[in-house]
Amino acid sequence: MENFFSNIYKMFHILSEIIVWSYLVLVGKKRSDKKIFIDQFYEISVNSFPIILITSFATGMVLALQLGIVMQNWFGDPMFVGMSVSFTFSKELSPILTSIIMAGRIGASITAEIGTMKVTEQLDAMASLGAHPLQYLAVPKFLSCIIIIPLLSVVSCIISILGGLFVSIKILKIPYSLYLKDAFQTMHISTIMHGYLKAIFFGGIVAWISLYKGFNCKEGAEGVGEATTSCVVTSIILILVSDYFLTSLLTALKIS
Repeated sequence: MENFFSNIYKMFHILSEIIVWSYLVLVGKKRSDKKIFIDQFYEISVNSFPIILITSFATGMVLALQLGIVMQNWFGDPMFVGMSVSFTFSKELSPILTSIIMAGRIGASITAEIGTMKVTEQLDAMASLGAHPLQYLAVPKFLSCIIIIPLLSVVSCIISILGGLFVSIKILKIPYSLYLKDAFQTMHISTIMHGYLKAIFFGGIVAWISLYKGFNCKEGAEGVGEATTSCVVTSIILILVSDYFLTSLLTALKIS
């Protein structure tokens, strides 16, 4: 039990340090290397786009097909498919799907990178040269995740709606004009912001857990492997659990 509370303390301690360093970098009180930020943005956005494209389009197709079949069996007509797909993805599936994918791809990469640097004592060498590891390693990764992951979530929503459109036209025989009309009926600003704010929070979780696991991994190659696996599992659990509380909070604030 003591070890559990010790880990919780370390997690929130490193989070507070990352937030402080991020603030100092953003307001210009601490120097930042723009090239590091650009490289990190590119790694998270461009290199992640193909997998977001494929998974979102496929999931949109599956959801539209399942909804169309259910509506056909219940009402004799595959109605409201566009509305259901756009509503579900804009508020829930796109933020969660994107964040889980990024936890497996980017989160694991960040943990492995920093964990390897710790094991090979590169972090100690960096600190001895006067370069704070959080400033040069954690801040670019943290800010990149909370900026890029929400944008990828928006892209995921658009692609998934197009996937549903493809199935609706080719299989369910729904006119594209009707599908798009139903889809846009649910795309209010509050609905979009509901999913976007969730994605920002989930992006922060991915960055936070991956950085914590990297900076606190055990020695040796086995320790790096354990930290990487633990990062992905912990991030996914926190994303799914926090989703309920975020939904309740945003609904109470009438962002829904």
